[in-house]
Amino acid sequence: MSIFPNFLRSVLLTSLLSFVAPLLLIGGGLTSFSLIGFLPALQEVGRSGEDLILQFLATFGSGCPLQGFFVIGLTFSLVGALFNTYASYQHSRWS
Repeated sequence: MSIFPNFLRSVLLTSLLSFVAPLLLIGGGLTSFSLIGFLPALQEVGRSGEDLILQFLATFGSGCPLQGFFVIGLTFSLVGALFNTYASYQHSRWS
């Protein structure tokens, strides 16, 4: 039996999880600041937090926060796949 299907499944799963993790983190931050913005005493904190996160995303997306969102996700996905490939190589080398 070939090891390639197991390796491919591992790399694809790692890529998917590496893509989703930063998106959930950034989305959680935006959601938190949005919910904080509903409190009258902390409205300004919520708005400024949202603006800072959107500016950060726009930096990576050439002015578009949504594009920056996906650029960060794809970059993390690529790094996760490369790390998984390296770890698989090291594991097969020492096994």
